Amino acid sequence: MKRRATSQDVADLAGVSRSAVSLVLNGRGQGNISVEKQAAILAAAEELDYSPNPVALSLRTRRSSTIGVVTDSIATAGFAGQLLQGASERAAAHGYLLLVIDSQHDRLAEERAFETLGSRQVDGFIYAAMSLRAYEPSPGLSGSIVALANCFDPAGQLASFVPDEVAGSRSATRHLIESGHREIVMLTGTPDMVASGLREQGFAQELAAAELPVRPPISAGWEIDKGYAAAMHVLTTFEPRPTGLVVANDRAAIGVVLAATSLGLSVPRDVSVIGYDDDENVAPWMVPTLTTVRLPHREMGEAAIQHLLDQIGGAVQTPGAPADKVFLECPLIIRDSVGQPAR
Repeated sequence: MKRRATSQDVADLAGVSRSAVSLVLNGRGQGNISVEKQAAILAAAEELDYSPNPVALSLRTRRSSTIGVVTDSIATAGFAGQLLQGASERAAAHGYLLLVIDSQHDRLAEERAFETLGSRQVDGFIYAAMSLRAYEPSPGLSGSIVALANCFDPAGQLASFVPDEVAGSRSATRHLIESGHREIVMLTGTPDMVASGLREQGFAQELAAAELPVRPPISAGWEIDKGYAAAMHVLTTFEPRPTGLVVANDRAAIGVVLAATSLGLSVPRDVSVIGYDDDENVAPWMVPTLTTVRLPHREMGEAAIQHLLDQIGGAVQTPGAPADKVFLECPLIIRDSVGQPAR
């Protein structure tokens, strides 16, 4: 079996001391080792496929190079899995490993998860939510380095990384307006979800900015049958009949398209439809393919991890000071379900 390279091997190949290798590979080369020697050390480490022993490194730095992630249901549900993927890849790029526990919305299980991860001496915590919501921090997080993803601390003491739902809804509404639509209705989600209210705000703001009438949102929920029922109501009773619909999510948008088809209407010729989520199992496969607003799951995971790494590296938030609430872009993904109105 091939012998594993050592730090001395790296030092010999780079023509430097072993202590110089340790400084550079432990992130302390800046200001201590010349740029040229840092480059030589990194090149030698890559050539020899060398990485520091994580156990020995943790003993020296008092860090475990692990981050604990607790979720409500993301780890056992596929839709928001990109959040964990983005977090994992960003962590791995910096030599960190994620330990993930899903609480299944059980507060007691969540407390136990933080205790379990804390006993593993993780260097920081992320709490990630399946759907945007307020999150009351667990007592188990007290005194720890923490970031929230797709949720926020009402007291503003923990840094949070959330989708810019208002701007996303505005971009969807603006796309319909720019496509020539003037009779536009929102089929909104359930009122218990924070995202519903924010998307309604964006919808109303964009219509008002265009000096177009703002009809009250119609509750449609989040599932196909609810979208179907809401669309049947709107398309058969509203006068004039709307030519553009902004829908709560992609699943509900399936119901909207089915309702339009059952009424003999064509999408997008007679009615244009925009969803929300950019669900990879729905939006690209619909007929027509669905124009939708993408939620930045991967970006939330990456940003939360980067915040932790910055804090672990020394850029720690002042205790008791308000923490940032960072809004991440929800880009509009344009496909085939929007066109110019026929009338």
